[in-house]
Amino acid sequence: MAATADELLDTPAAPQPFLKTAMGRNVLIGGGVAAVLAVVVAIWMWSSTPDYRVLYANYSDKDGGALTAALDQMGVKYKFSEGGSAILVPAEQVPDLRLKLAAQGLPKGGNVGFELMENQKLGVSQFLEQVNYQRSLEGELARSIQSLGSVAGARVHLALPKPSVFVRDQQKPTASVLLNLQSGRALDPGQVSAIVHLVASSIPELTIGNVTVVDQNGNLLSEQPKQNGLNKQLDATQLKYVETVQQNIIKQVESLITPIVGKGNVRAEATAEIDFAQVDTAAEMYKPNSPPEPQAIRSQQTSEQTGATTGPANGIPGALSNQPPGVATAPLEGGAPGAAPTTTTGPASKNATTNYELDKTIRYEQRPMGGIKRLTVGVVVNYRRSVDPNTGKITVKPLAAAEVAQINELVKQAMGYSQARGDTMNVANAPFDGVDRPDENGPDWYKDPANLPLAMEVGKYLLIAAVIAFLYFRILRPLLRPVVRKFDEATAEPEEEKEEEDADTVVDLEGKPVLGPDGMPIEEEEAPRERSYRANLAMAKEMAMNDPRIVANVIKAWVGSE
Repeated sequence: MAATADELLDTPAAPQPFLKTAMGRNVLIGGGVAAVLAVVVAIWMWSSTPDYRVLYANYSDKDGGALTAALDQMGVKYKFSEGGSAILVPAEQVPDLRLKLAAQGLPKGGNVGFELMENQKLGVSQFLEQVNYQRSLEGELARSIQSLGSVAGARVHLALPKPSVFVRDQQKPTASVLLNLQSGRALDPGQVSAIVHLVASSIPELTIGNVTVVDQNGNLLSEQPKQNGLNKQLDATQLKYVETVQQNIIKQVESLITPIVGKGNVRAEATAEIDFAQVDTAAEMYKPNSPPEPQAIRSQQTSEQTGATTGPANGIPGALSNQPPGVATAPLEGGAPGAAPTTTTGPASKNATTNYELDKTIRYEQRPMGGIKRLTVGVVVNYRRSVDPNTGKITVKPLAAAEVAQINELVKQAMGYSQARGDTMNVANAPFDGVDRPDENGPDWYKDPANLPLAMEVGKYLLIAAVIAFLYFRILRPLLRPVVRKFDEATAEPEEEKEEEDADTVVDLEGKPVLGPDGMPIEEEEAPRERSYRANLAMAKEMAMNDPRIVANVIKAWVGSE
């Protein structure tokens, strides 16, 4: 039997897909929100990855095992660097972990210190006590040297002779230091001298000359003093002093001439001859008084003799002169033996001695080392450069003679010119290379390698911001738009709700609202299929009421087709 028009018009619509229902939309929105939150959390975790820093490096295998065991016990995450030469931990935990491990005595470093003396056993021999003391002393010195930044490891060997009661048998102690330097690091002479003085000051009667410092490559770092204290070669300190003097002169000359000729238009070089000889002079000079001044008498002695004089006595003094003479013999010449001495009379004699004062000058002169013997300075000044503001043409011309003479005088004043010392100075005015070319701008900031780390850091945060913006505007915001609209409708005022209902109500061709089967107006927010079914049903009922003839013809056509 054919169905009536009301039955055909009242036929329910086909079921809609799950995603187009209210529950499906809610599930889709919830899934999208969860996906966006998961992506945001993943980006945040990636951007907040802990920065690992070095906890300890260049440790021994025994210390490495003890350190990793202690970190596992404390529950600290760690990893090894390339090659396993260092243990890395999160940067914010480095200070705390170092203090905790130091409290446990880690790392031990392979050197034992004075803690070796804490566990002395009863009945230990004196020789073993001396050996343990020497080991402890070597370990403490090695630990002190390892505290330097450039030193990765150190070993100290001490040769301590036994004391002797005989002075000629006493020997001085000696020390040897083996350094293992950090990769790519080196010690300057000042640091080597500091290590030598550190070791020498820690051992009684150990002199600086008896300390030897060697690196891991076998290079002798400590310089032994020359015999008799003579060292004809300049050491690093003296060479550095010469370089410092030359650089100071160059800086003074350029800083004085630059305001006159402009920045980059003056170049100066200086050579200084330094006298490192230390001279001590002591002179004692005598000279007579000057002619106008009277001569001063220091001392005067006069002796005068008058009267008879006796001839010289003959014979041998002593006991024989008191004995009687022997057998007389005839003399060959002269008077008879035993005759009395002859006496003669002569003129008086007078002797005078006079000592005069002489001038005496004593001078002690001590000349310190490091004095300047001679200076040589050369200065080159660029041509004067001018640019026409209208045409941009560059004009180059030499300096005037008066300007060159003025620069000469200024250079002499800046360098401390001394003609008696034999200093030389030369100022040349010559065009620099590229003086006639236009100014070139410096390299672009994005081409500077120094800005690469900063650019990478900024790019990282920009990428995170772009991903978050894309997820919000393309995924999260469209999914949340219906929820926000319903929330606004629920919280809106009654007048606004009525206006929105009137605006969203479906109207027919005459502008009247289309009523549904329940007598309520049809809204645009309903599903498209449901809205079409209800609108067609309302239009059919209205047409049947207004013009039944048309409805009857439609039904006749349906029945005839069947």
